[in-house]
Amino acid sequence: MMLSEMLGLMLAENEGIIVAVILIGLLVFLALFFAQRYKRCPSNKILVVFGKGVGGGASRTIHGGGALILPLIQDYAYLSLEPITVEIDLRGALSKKNIRVNVPASFTIGIGTSPHMMGSAAERLLGLDEGTIRKQAEDIILGQLRLVIATLAIEEINQDREKFLNLINENVASELNKIGLEVINVNIRDITDESGYIEAIGKRAAAEAINAAKVEVAQEEKKGAAGEARENRERVVAVSVEQAAATEGKKKAERDQRIAVARLEAEGVAAEAAASRQQDVAVSRERAEAEAGKKEAQRNQRVALAGLEAQAVEGENTAKADIAARNAALAEAEAEAMRKAQVARVEAQRQIFEKERMLETAKLEKEVIVQQEIAKKRMELEAEAQAEVTRREAKGEADAILLKYEAEAEGIRKVLHAKADGYTKLVLACAERPDIAPTLLLIEKMPELVAEQVKAVQNLKIDKITVWDSGNGANGHGNGGTAGFLSSMIGALPPIHELARQAGVELPGFLGKLNDSEKKGVVVDTKAEKPRA
Repeated sequence: MMLSEMLGLMLAENEGIIVAVILIGLLVFLALFFAQRYKRCPSNKILVVFGKGVGGGASRTIHGGGALILPLIQDYAYLSLEPITVEIDLRGALSKKNIRVNVPASFTIGIGTSPHMMGSAAERLLGLDEGTIRKQAEDIILGQLRLVIATLAIEEINQDREKFLNLINENVASELNKIGLEVINVNIRDITDESGYIEAIGKRAAAEAINAAKVEVAQEEKKGAAGEARENRERVVAVSVEQAAATEGKKKAERDQRIAVARLEAEGVAAEAAASRQQDVAVSRERAEAEAGKKEAQRNQRVALAGLEAQAVEGENTAKADIAARNAALAEAEAEAMRKAQVARVEAQRQIFEKERMLETAKLEKEVIVQQEIAKKRMELEAEAQAEVTRREAKGEADAILLKYEAEAEGIRKVLHAKADGYTKLVLACAERPDIAPTLLLIEKMPELVAEQVKAVQNLKIDKITVWDSGNGANGHGNGGTAGFLSSMIGALPPIHELARQAGVELPGFLGKLNDSEKKGVVVDTKAEKPRA
């Protein structure tokens, strides 16, 4: 009985342990299972949970934190938040003024972390690699960048970079946000154009800045020169005033000294004269001859007094001359100071006018040089066009002349071929009588030979011919002298038979023959002396 109870108790205790172990194992399994299905999201990624039970949308996005992925009905994936650099080498974009510009830029983009952008990125970028995302972003950025450039002029793009970047951010960011991307940074490296317009703007701005700086430097130099001249003038005036005051004080002291000395000397002489006079009076009282001494003393006294008065007047005149000289020196110093001040003022004014003239000359040269460059370019283009027209006209004339000469050469060639054929047929026709061929050819040329004979006498200028004819036929042939003269003149012409004979051709008989008497010509002197009356 005790044993069975003990066995029952043991079995009861074992069942509790088994149940406890099973429960513990089940709990551990569930903990491990849920631990494996709970996915945490790093700070540089977005956790995308998709499947059944993810909410009202196609997926649920989580940034920072985690989510339990239910088995069989849910799954998950990550989207990276790391920045993506997109290099844009935009070439030939058309600006507002129809000037094509090159805008190489670098865009740094990434997936946005706002709920709307994370949802868009989960729908459109989940499962795509970085290269595909970069290609899509590059296409969007290129289109929007061209659109922004088309709304701005070159000056706005080049000078107001902040406005340009704001427009890029607004347009590009709004389009990238549609696929869940946002613009982190935009870096425009450089802006150039194919026509050199931006470079020309830069040169113009540099020239204007240089000219403005030169004007400011000239103005500062003018102020400095004017101030220096003013200070020099004031210094000269002050020195002159002090020197004049010192000279005046010195002259006054010397004058007072001379007057005091003269007064003391006059008083001493007067005292001495009074004592001498008293002594002389006393002596004159006692001696009779004192009168002469008294008179002498009085004379000496008058002479001494006159000398003292003369010395006093001379001292006063000297003092007045010194004062006049001092006043003259002071006036001269003041005049010199005023002259220097005037010279400095005129020099400063001249420098101002010179700087203004140089500025006006530079502006005029700038405008004239620009107009001259435009006129020069226009003249060059007109000269090139005129030269091209001249070249084409010359080429056309040369082609026409060439065609003319070719046509003439072709005609001559055909004529020569025809003559050659005719000569060949003529030689064949005269096969039995080859001596006839030259005769026929000479007959063909007979009109030309006769024409040449006529030319031999047609230009003879015979002023007057005097023939003495007795009419008795002195030549033995019954002809008069005049008839003989004409026959001789005709006989002087080159005979056709003789020409034919020299050419080795014998003319046919129907053309006649010349005898020996006919071959001799009579030469008549056309300069025969006129009969005297």
